[in-house]
Amino acid sequence: MVVNQAFSDAEVDRLFRALADATRRDILRVAMTGDHSVSQLAQRYSISFAAVQKHVAVLSSVGLVSKQQRGREQLVTTEMATIRGVRELLEQFEQLWRYRMHRFGDVLADTRATPIEPAGNAGSDSTEREEP
Repeated sequence: MVVNQAFSDAEVDRLFRALADATRRDILRVAMTGDHSVSQLAQRYSISFAAVQKHVAVLSSVGLVSKQQRGREQLVTTEMATIRGVRELLEQFEQLWRYRMHRFGDVLADTRATPIEPAGNAGSDSTEREEP
């Protein structure tokens, strides 16, 4: 089974780096409830407005959110197409690992498998022991 990625490896790395930060994940969760200005978002956190702007910029750079100018405010909007793409990627990974675990279970259940001797006992005959 091959994982068909809608994203390049570099894009996946950037997406997961962006999602690795708890504040950015929370900003994304809030943005999913509707459009919010950066100012509104900044009021939710005990960090500076500039820090919230940087978090939004990181999310925007990977396509998880977009910013739209409305008057003096910048509205943050979730990019659901990117969210769906990430979800599909994770679902493909889940299917891959479920398949691998199923195959692993098949190997363990195979009664024809030869038992493996513990390390250190290979080649020694347990009936021959040296007397002290």
